[in-house]
Amino acid sequence: MMALPFYQKHHEHYDRAYRHKELQSTLSQYQKEEKRKSAVYSHGSTAYSRGSAAYRHGSAAAYSHGSAAAYSHESAAAYSHGSAAYGHESAAYSHGSAAYDHESAAHSRRSAAYSLGSESLSKMSSAYDHESAAHSRRSAAYSLGSESLSKMSAAYDHESAALSRRSAADSLGSESLSKRSAAYSLGSEAYSHGLKDSNIMIEDRSYKLSPKAKRAKQSLFSEEKENKAIDYVVPVFTGRQVYVSGITDTEQERIKESAAYIARRNLFATGEGISATRVATSSSTEEQHEKKSRKVAIRESAERLALKKTLEETEEFHRKLNEDKLLHAPEFVIKPRSHTVWEKQNVKLHCTVTGWPEPRLTWYKNNVPINVHTHPGKYIIESRYGMHSLEINKCDFEDTAQYRASAMNVKGELSAYASLVVKRYKGEFDESYFHAGTVTMPLSFGVTPHGYASKFEIHFVDKFEVSFGREGETMSLGCTVIIHPDIKRFHPEIQWYRNGVLITPSKWVQMHWSGERATLTLAHANKEDEGLYTLRVVMGDYYEQYSAYVFVRDADAEMPGAPASPLDVECLDANKDYVIISWKQPAVDGGSPILGYFIDKCEVGTTHWSQCNETPVKFARFPVTGLIEGRSYIFRVRAVNKAGISIPSRVSEPVAALDPADRARLRSHPSAPWTGQIIVTEEEPAEGVVPGPPSDLHVIEATKNYVVLSWKPPGERGHEGVMYFVEKCTAGTENWQRVNTEIPVKSPRFAVFDLAEGKSYRFRVRCCNSAGIGEPSEATEATVVGDKLDIPKAPGRIIPTRNTDTSVVVTWTESKDAKELVGYYVEASIAGSGRWEPSNNNPVKGTRFICHGLLTGENYIFRVRAVNAAGLSEYSQESEAIEVKAAIAAPSPPYDITVLESVRDSMVLGWKQPKIIGGAEITGYYVNYREVIDGVPGKWNEANIKPVSERAYRIHNLKENMVYQFQVAAANLAGVGTPSPPTRSFKCEEWTIAVPGPPHDLLCTEVRKDSLVLLWKPPVYIGRNPVTGYYVDVKETEATDEHWRSVNEKPIANKFLKVSGLKEGVSYLFRVRATNQAGVGKPSDTTDPVIAETRPGTKEMEVDVDDNGVISLNFECDQMSPDSKFVWSKNYEPIEDESRLDFDAKGGKSKAAFKDLGEDDLGIYSCAVTDTDGVSSSYTIDEEEMKRLLALSHEHKFPTVPLKSELAAELLEKGQVRFWLQAEKLSGNAKVNFVFNDKEIVNGEKYKMKVDHNTGLIEMIMDKIEDSDEGTYTFQLQDGKATNQSSLVLIGDVFKKLQNEADFQRQEWFRKQGPHFIEYLGWEVTADCNVLLKCKVANIKKETHIVWYKDGREIMVDEEHDFKDGVCTLLISEFSKKDAGIYEVILKDDRGKDKSKLKLVEAAFADLMNEVCRKIAVSATELKIQSTAEGIRLFSFVNYYLEDLRVSWLHNDAKIKYTDRVKTGVTGEQIWLQISEPTPQDKGKYIMELFDGKTTHTRKLDLSGQAFDEACAEFQRLKQAAVAEKNRARILGGLPDVVTIQEGKALNLTCNVWGDPVPEVTWLKNEKPLTADAHCILKYESGKSASFTMTGVNTIDSGRYSILVKNKYGTETSDFTVSVFIPEGEDEVSKPEPSKGDKKKV
Repeated sequence: MMALPFYQKHHEHYDRAYRHKELQSTLSQYQKEEKRKSAVYSHGSTAYSRGSAAYRHGSAAAYSHGSAAAYSHESAAAYSHGSAAYGHESAAYSHGSAAYDHESAAHSRRSAAYSLGSESLSKMSSAYDHESAAHSRRSAAYSLGSESLSKMSAAYDHESAALSRRSAADSLGSESLSKRSAAYSLGSEAYSHGLKDSNIMIEDRSYKLSPKAKRAKQSLFSEEKENKAIDYVVPVFTGRQVYVSGITDTEQERIKESAAYIARRNLFATGEGISATRVATSSSTEEQHEKKSRKVAIRESAERLALKKTLEETEEFHRKLNEDKLLHAPEFVIKPRSHTVWEKQNVKLHCTVTGWPEPRLTWYKNNVPINVHTHPGKYIIESRYGMHSLEINKCDFEDTAQYRASAMNVKGELSAYASLVVKRYKGEFDESYFHAGTVTMPLSFGVTPHGYASKFEIHFVDKFEVSFGREGETMSLGCTVIIHPDIKRFHPEIQWYRNGVLITPSKWVQMHWSGERATLTLAHANKEDEGLYTLRVVMGDYYEQYSAYVFVRDADAEMPGAPASPLDVECLDANKDYVIISWKQPAVDGGSPILGYFIDKCEVGTTHWSQCNETPVKFARFPVTGLIEGRSYIFRVRAVNKAGISIPSRVSEPVAALDPADRARLRSHPSAPWTGQIIVTEEEPAEGVVPGPPSDLHVIEATKNYVVLSWKPPGERGHEGVMYFVEKCTAGTENWQRVNTEIPVKSPRFAVFDLAEGKSYRFRVRCCNSAGIGEPSEATEATVVGDKLDIPKAPGRIIPTRNTDTSVVVTWTESKDAKELVGYYVEASIAGSGRWEPSNNNPVKGTRFICHGLLTGENYIFRVRAVNAAGLSEYSQESEAIEVKAAIAAPSPPYDITVLESVRDSMVLGWKQPKIIGGAEITGYYVNYREVIDGVPGKWNEANIKPVSERAYRIHNLKENMVYQFQVAAANLAGVGTPSPPTRSFKCEEWTIAVPGPPHDLLCTEVRKDSLVLLWKPPVYIGRNPVTGYYVDVKETEATDEHWRSVNEKPIANKFLKVSGLKEGVSYLFRVRATNQAGVGKPSDTTDPVIAETRPGTKEMEVDVDDNGVISLNFECDQMSPDSKFVWSKNYEPIEDESRLDFDAKGGKSKAAFKDLGEDDLGIYSCAVTDTDGVSSSYTIDEEEMKRLLALSHEHKFPTVPLKSELAAELLEKGQVRFWLQAEKLSGNAKVNFVFNDKEIVNGEKYKMKVDHNTGLIEMIMDKIEDSDEGTYTFQLQDGKATNQSSLVLIGDVFKKLQNEADFQRQEWFRKQGPHFIEYLGWEVTADCNVLLKCKVANIKKETHIVWYKDGREIMVDEEHDFKDGVCTLLISEFSKKDAGIYEVILKDDRGKDKSKLKLVEAAFADLMNEVCRKIAVSATELKIQSTAEGIRLFSFVNYYLEDLRVSWLHNDAKIKYTDRVKTGVTGEQIWLQISEPTPQDKGKYIMELFDGKTTHTRKLDLSGQAFDEACAEFQRLKQAAVAEKNRARILGGLPDVVTIQEGKALNLTCNVWGDPVPEVTWLKNEKPLTADAHCILKYESGKSASFTMTGVNTIDSGRYSILVKNKYGTETSDFTVSVFIPEGEDEVSKPEPSKGDKKKV
């Protein structure tokens, strides 16, 4: 195989005339392989040969000016003379250079390639003349300049034919070599691409090489032997490599030039197998062709491949070098590997890092640096010669983490990650549970002290009360916990909560449990720590908790009058170089309004704080830009007023400047707070494309100080990252200005500052990368600079309520239309003092707050402010003054009093509960009424002496048709409250309407984010007919009455309804209408507005079945007050019959246990907690749920041992039967009985039993199954009071099948003791379409023999099989029908034998033949065209041909009918279709169909257009050549090579000639024409016979004679030698040396 030199890879010039198939396929494969490489080498030889020829003939100037005539003349000269500068070695390559021009005509290329004579050169020159006009613009590129050519040619003229001198010249590092390199490059670029700016891409072509000149007999490539010359020309010079990136690197150029020189030196260093042949041409010039043997070609190919590998390694090394030529960033050769280990084991993490200077490696655990000094003996860190390790000794559960190895030097930082998982042994206790020698058990074991079912009683003593602290101080909360009974091995779980959120230990918060007292310490209190703290003590499934509020006041300002510090600084929307900082405004402004805020940033790992904004911002959000990608930052905020600047806020959590996708990836790993930098290393991008415009550009935030833009990256941006330029213009103009003129931004976010408030702007964004700046995005709509978020309105209806001697409950209505509300600040002031103090320093959500720390007996007033990012609202109206004392007070008046029914002498009133109940439960209501006569009200009368508990009451003894007014007063333990204002006037008269009256007493409960339950009471007045149902209506609070809609399409009979499909956060109103047969009645009064939301801490009711099978409903509430109670109901009606349920309440839990769950208990069970903000939940028990609970109860009452799998049987290797089952779990006391046919069987010789209590696996192994073993097998389990059993019936066919399989398995086991088959004999068809019989064997040793048989006859195998990989194979080449039969293979040695048969007959043989044919069909090459002297041949090659493969041809989708003109056939591996004397009707699409017996495979060819024309032209040429060969003049024979004759004798020679037309005959003597005379008689008879007669020869007639026959198709000569001798005795005459006759044709 001949491979191209390394320096020719990727050049796309070639000679199309070369036709050898083997070389063509080899070069095509080489081209495909090398096409993927990054380096591009160009040819350049043609430019050299032309340039040298031009210089030799002294016409360089004409050539450089692009003269068409000069170009034609010099091209012809170059082709005739070759390139002297190359020492004649490149003459042959130069001779074929016409074929390298990719734009010349195909015929011209063939003519140039095949013709060597003067006529051919003339045609070639003519072809160049025709092309010169098209190439005139390119001539400057082809020319290297006269001066350059002169120097180059001079350099090469000084080179001798000896290759050593050329090598010496090439090795010079002088200016001559540089200029020659430039010539190489310029020549290759000019020849490959034309003009540099033309951007002409050369089409992809396969490599071909020029043939040598044809002689009388041309030998084929396939006929050449190993050391014979191969008839093709090897190009021996090349240009230098073109650097892909377009950047010239002097060092890289020297490397590549040196590589080119080494290649040329190696090419000419030896002359083995290289010879030069000179062929005479009509112009008496000499052309040199270089022949190489196949051996030499292979050796040179190997050398070039080795040199190519060296170049690739050099290029890879240079790619690693940066501008410093030496320094490069760290790189992990081996990354640390993740591990999973058991506790107390050691683990070692390894990695290998390269880089210069040598990187410094740091180990991190969850992104926290590992310090070996703080953990002596725990960690061992080693580093040696770039290899680093971290060893962790005696791993415990706390070592489970993500470990990071960070390598850093001056060129950058790179990290590698590994995870460590430490597992605990199942069933063992952690050592932390062992204290003072007493074993403590985790409560998850479910064991309780008394009878395994009792509760713990938890009491809190010495409780922490409401606490007050100051910023910067240390605060401690503690409580003594008493648990009864006290069981030493049971330890409680202590949990702390702040505002319902579980607190975890940190540097700000420490927790401690001494065994009796729980403490929580705030090491450095901040306002963020303010809130409701809850201590929860958990014992198993039961817990108790205690709560108290902690207030944190502001620290003293550094400057008098300065504001308090902001709080809750958070980082939002972080990106590569951008982050939004948000915070909450402080409650204290220092006495003067806050002017704004300063934001400071600090890079993690440093202590340097820098201010982000020059002027204060009022908006509580601020975009910080200019971050460094990959770095981590912390932020803080300071408030400023006219008095000064506040102390800084608590710093934010660290945030990394990363792309959101990278941050999401990092969040998927466990990590601690950021304590270091994250360096994002991006690969250097390849040459990119100009990015497209961004999309979805819009304004996400606009304030007076800035506007924040957001957009999406472009879809078209290549493989590298993009950055952005932001532009702005005033609305209504197109005067665009770039905002970030110096540095483009990386994030798809940008904050635009320095905008004029009140003006309108439009914005757009451009993308940029290394390829350039893209088109702008679509501009935004005009945006007016100003705050888009309004400051909230002041809250309303501030209502204080007594709570304790030092606290007051303040409620209010939320701010209307408030957006992004953060919370509320409550302030208190002693009435008349004018001094306001903040009650909370952390905004509270909700509309209720308990103000602590008040002075008992003082009158306080309160006001509230709402807070959002835009600022603080105005203060609400001041509340009424309230005296601080115990919370019990008379309730406020009821409201919404309405008449529910009216008859002749009585009326029924309904009303709503007071909004302020006075701190105690309402005990009843008192109703008053009075007459109204002519609009004048009378005296009030009491309607009831005793209070009524219901919110509806019938007033008797009224006068018919009299007008009345009413008022209602509520009463609690504090007394009777203020009566309600008088109602409007109602007339006492008989209602006669047919429809029912309005329902009343509507109540919303179980409020969630998307649903609630509405309860109501039926109307007092039912109309003429009973009420048949109800309709529930709903609308949003702010909607008009037109938007009322019915929740239920059909009336419901229940007096409750669960309303679903609500929108979270939306306020709703509800009402109910009753209906009867007469129609729908008047709607009820609407409910108060209800917001659909699930409040924090909301819990749902749960159902539970205990170990004794008791079914119970459980509800938990952590918002109870001391007077709160659990109220249970069924179907939202009070449960009066408690005979079916037992109720129990303890702490914050309540349980309703069913005594005997049945159908009478079906329904909806709900539980509400009094004296709370509507805490309630429900659970529905329907028939399906009842069945499930009863089944679960039965399981708990009568427990069974749960099974993972039932009893099953399986066969073991020796034919033993294994019976097994697996339980979910077994205790150490579990017992198992094994029963067969109702008789217990025990462990013995036949049965082997085993019970694994850890895994629950129970098994019994029967040694051998016999007929007596038919029956039923049962495993009986008992574990405590839980039992279970599983049986397996082995009777009849099931038993027989198992017995037969056991016997077979036993026999198989014995078989496998010797050599045996694990995969029996099979077949496969190889890619070469051969059949491979193979089997897989095992238990083989050296003495094992394998014997193959076919039809009982042994197949002799040349080589002994080595059983490699346990596979035995037999290859059958060119499989055919003769190979059908039964194949058998036998393994044998002293341990036994095994055999395997494969029948390849009938259907099996047919299947195999189909597969063989399929493989052959698949191997068929694409159809190709070959023109012959007879016509056109279409052909395809297959690996080999079988008659079973059916071949058919189609022309234009019609089957071809074969005739004498159109034939098909197979020659060797070639399937062909011969079209003799093609006509235009033969144009079209040809399809060759190969049918393999199942599938038809096709190969297609379009023989039309240019393909047909070229094929026909070639056919005509070959046909003419065949006619010429047939009819040319020739000598058929008759003349001897040498004639020796005695002097004086007569010589008569006759030969036959032939030719059409009849040839002319000429006789020559010593290459001079011979004239007939009397002595020499020449005859030519009938154009067929020519005779030569010489009478009386003498010595002067001796010489070399020739006969030359000639006609228009050619000439031929035949030589013979005449030697005249003198007989003995006469003087001897010297004779010429005889030579073999030679025929020549031209």
